[in-house]
Amino acid sequence: MQEHEQNPQQAAAGAEDAYIADTRRWIDEAVIGLNLCPFAKAVQVKQQVRYQVSQAQDAQGLTADLLAALQMLAAAPATEVDTLILIHPFVLTDFADYNEYLDIVDMLLEAQGYEGELQVASFHPDYQFADAAADDRSNYTNRSPWPMLHVLREDSISRAVDSLPDPSSVYRQNIKVLRALPEAEFQRIWRQR
Repeated sequence: MQEHEQNPQQAAAGAEDAYIADTRRWIDEAVIGLNLCPFAKAVQVKQQVRYQVSQAQDAQGLTADLLAALQMLAAAPATEVDTLILIHPFVLTDFADYNEYLDIVDMLLEAQGYEGELQVASFHPDYQFADAAADDRSNYTNRSPWPMLHVLREDSISRAVDSLPDPSSVYRQNIKVLRALPEAEFQRIWRQR
């Protein structure tokens, strides 16, 4: 009996599914499971998160995909799509390059008139805050399985922040949670790809 080979479109779709599955697992186990973002659970449960995988091989291609994502989110009703995660596993895999690219993201938001309406949060497998050592667990508040750009609605962020008694404590609490997490659980959640 001969095995059937996947055509390139099926293979690409399967790879996209794997990137999305990794990202969803990370969101469920780390972001929601450890309550790193107190706003994430509601939109995930309501299925208002759109996951997209960019096939871009360079920053120019990623910028085109990001622009399309911004336009889609701005046009969609928040009740259907509240937030969008653009996973880009083939470009900006080096954190220094990714970090520099965030300036382009800010310029794109401004040039397209999305300031005050949309914002982009940054997540990367090698994320490192300027004042933290590379192995400091505080970096894991922004470490994701794949490089990604998380597009959020400003209105949704404002409502979520207003619902918290002390929004500024979230980051400090996240660091405490990550530093107190047993090593085995930490490794299980952030296992290497």
